[in-house]
Amino acid sequence: MPQEKIKVRPWCPFCGQKVGRATNAPVRKMNEFPVGRCQCGAVYSCDATGHNIGAAIVETLVYACDDNADFAWELMPEDDYLTGRIENYDEANHQVVATKNIDGRAVRGVLYFVRLHADAHEISRRIKEKKDQILENSVPSLRSEECVVVEPAPDARRIRRKADKSLVKQLVDRDDIDGLVALCFDDKKTLRLMQRLLYNPVEAERWRIAWVIGRVTARTSTREPGPVSELLHRLFEACSDSAATPWGMVETIGYVVALRPDIFGAFTRHLLNYLGDPSTCNQALWAMAEIAGRRPDLIRNTPFYNLFHFLQHPEAQVRGQLVRLLGRIKATEAGIQLMQLCNDQAEFTYCREGQLMTTTVAETATEAVRAIHGENHHE
Repeated sequence: MPQEKIKVRPWCPFCGQKVGRATNAPVRKMNEFPVGRCQCGAVYSCDATGHNIGAAIVETLVYACDDNADFAWELMPEDDYLTGRIENYDEANHQVVATKNIDGRAVRGVLYFVRLHADAHEISRRIKEKKDQILENSVPSLRSEECVVVEPAPDARRIRRKADKSLVKQLVDRDDIDGLVALCFDDKKTLRLMQRLLYNPVEAERWRIAWVIGRVTARTSTREPGPVSELLHRLFEACSDSAATPWGMVETIGYVVALRPDIFGAFTRHLLNYLGDPSTCNQALWAMAEIAGRRPDLIRNTPFYNLFHFLQHPEAQVRGQLVRLLGRIKATEAGIQLMQLCNDQAEFTYCREGQLMTTTVAETATEAVRAIHGENHHE
């Protein structure tokens, strides 16, 4: 069979137009697939292995709904959207191979397509516009995100440095963020070596290292978000390993997401998985509070009301962290419960910019009540 008949450019099953190569979405997620859009309005994702079709279907539908998962679950196939798929896709060469084989290499990739009906697409668009308007009015920090300074491209003629444990530790100990950012661009394993430094028996050191990693990733992600996304995946995987102690992992996730919620905000809801474990509950609540300080909407998009019972937790550490969180999202739903804690003089610690601070539940609750009801509220 002639070569041109067994290898063709992939096409949209709805309109027949050729489609471009799927790329990583600007907003990174836990389950990531390269995505793309056709001119007819269909969206598609690429599963290069052909073994993760279920996850690809879900991610494509959510992507079609402007990343509104709650709305996506309400839609019905055929009634609200159509699906299609192109099999035997070779991601490396961006082509469909009828023979399912290229020079002895198996081709099993799948492009999965979703096209919303006009009514569903319009509803999704209006929901997104309304959310964007609410965010613009309620979260002033969003305006500054548009002015994020993109890290300058490294000089192509530079002599690349190789990262090793000793060099990375020296830079971290000196708090040399500029040096670490440059090293990340020179050697991709820099972030992995920084992650290893979290295995430190001194709690204060773990918090400081997490703060360093957060600042480094905030800068490198402006140009190369991929390695940072991979770091987050490794951190979540380490936290889920029952045979290992997740020292510093949740703390680092908190700083990485909080400093760049525009890219990594979708990882926020996965922190809820660590609230049931006593070894990570405190850190998970702290991480969510840090994210809430910049993007309270990301917390409100989770079932945060399930956390209210922690306000009666026997440990002041847990009560205090949740009070900080609720104050930052201005949770009027918990206003009465927070007022009851304004006399709780138990102390707890939290981290601010890599330094552990000590305060009382009462002081934090008072600040939270003021944030919720305004400065005119009287105790």
